[in-house]
Amino acid sequence: MNVFGLVDCNNFYASCERIFQPSLEGKPIAILSNNDGCVIARSNEAKSLGLPMGAPAHQYRSFFNQHNVKVFSSNYPLYGDMSRRVMEVLKQFTPLVEIYSIDEAFLQFEGFEHYDMEDYAQQIRRRVRKWTGMPVSIGLGPSKALAKVANRVAKKFADRTGGVYIIDSEEKRIKALKWLAIGDVWGIGRRHNKRLVLRGIRTAYDFTQLSDAWVRKEMSVVGLRLKNDLEGKASIPLEMTAAPKKAIATTRSFESLIDDYQELRERISTFATLCAEKLRHQNSRCHAIYVFVRSNPFMPNLPQYRNGTMISLPFASNSSLTLSKSALHGLDMIYKSGISYKKAGVIVMGIVPEDTHQLTLFEYENPKHQALMQRIDYLHKRFGPHKIKIANQDLSRTYKMRQAHLSPRYTTDVRDVIRVR
Repeated sequence: MNVFGLVDCNNFYASCERIFQPSLEGKPIAILSNNDGCVIARSNEAKSLGLPMGAPAHQYRSFFNQHNVKVFSSNYPLYGDMSRRVMEVLKQFTPLVEIYSIDEAFLQFEGFEHYDMEDYAQQIRRRVRKWTGMPVSIGLGPSKALAKVANRVAKKFADRTGGVYIIDSEEKRIKALKWLAIGDVWGIGRRHNKRLVLRGIRTAYDFTQLSDAWVRKEMSVVGLRLKNDLEGKASIPLEMTAAPKKAIATTRSFESLIDDYQELRERISTFATLCAEKLRHQNSRCHAIYVFVRSNPFMPNLPQYRNGTMISLPFASNSSLTLSKSALHGLDMIYKSGISYKKAGVIVMGIVPEDTHQLTLFEYENPKHQALMQRIDYLHKRFGPHKIKIANQDLSRTYKMRQAHLSPRYTTDVRDVIRVR
């Protein structure tokens, strides 16, 4: 019998900071979004103080000071590297690992019938903690959905479960599903949650009592697979390779308001170039590009404006030159003078594999673009990102977010390596 597991890092962002500052153990921690805008992660201690998710940092300064909350700017190079280290440890226990998010991974155990899986999971927890410093919770079950449920139990009742819970009997399955609210079921979105609650479905167990025909009709085959998974019939397979993204976005809130049109053009050109680089990285092209701008809604004393436009490309492209030119054309269409802009962004859509795009008869991209982009990507890989820019980008400027509470990049920058005296 196959066993699925879900490994979830406990309070991942806060734990990353604690690993290198052990004195923060047991103290409230808050992690801020880009430009130190709002709270995106909290330690359990911060949650118990009543600090809400999404709390605007500037409105909660007195709260942070009053409760001695340690505040950090997002340190994504550190978080990404710590995630990679955790995932590498997990692969030592089974080759079947699906990296689900930066702090979660599904595992599949084939041929482990004679193993004590609860003890094996504890071994995983101990090694991850010893080798990376990261605390994790592990849920085990006969399907991915039940492993997810088991993980919630393991984390919620950590003092009793020791951070590991396994659903290995019908009694445990039913008990866990009756405990779990329908809105907390993996894969049940807000829209489906409302419809199910109106139908009297309050728990995951209630959901499994619906007929297959109704679930398939109202929630498609995806909902039916979820129902089967919750019943212990594994229907959602492990995804060993990440699916290409259906849309790629580069958006930024500016550190200070932008009034100058040329400065805004430079930002939009840079965003389009970053999207093009991401497309090439996953061997894709796009058919459309969306450009948007907006003022600061938190400054009602200033003129307010927000707008966006979609530009369809005559041919699929991943060229920085083509996407930048199209994005700037979109900006020209929506720009309004007299506005102080706080945020802008570029989103590429209609993404297709690079080797399957359809050629057009009358319009096509300059064939020299592909060779040029390959050379630029090679030079960036060798000498570092953003060394080569197109003409409408500022050669002397690198975008810098507001990060007043940024911790060192302990594992990715040699200048920030901890020194032992």
